[in-house]
Amino acid sequence: MSRSSKKGPFVDAKLLEKVLKAKQKGDTKAIKTWARRSSISPEMVGFNFEVHNGKYFNKVFVTESMVGHKLGEFSFTRKFSGHSKKGKIAKSTGAVGRVEK
Repeated sequence: MSRSSKKGPFVDAKLLEKVLKAKQKGDTKAIKTWARRSSISPEMVGFNFEVHNGKYFNKVFVTESMVGHKLGEFSFTRKFSGHSKKGKIAKSTGAVGRVEK
């Protein structure tokens, strides 16, 4: 369910303060945050964030196309390590070298 349009997007106040402070100083250091629910505002474009995913921080560089999305969308909480190697090996060598009687 989306947020009411009359309320506007939710941007964490502390995070916005950090962004404005970094913009004022011209600081290029990554901003650490746990605010995954915070929407990305136009002020955040061009900054590096380290978004917590529950275990560690993922680096996220904000571009113009990300405005309106949530920070948590770019920091995945589950690690995909690929499908099993067993299936790939069986498919690749299955018919090659096999002699039918």
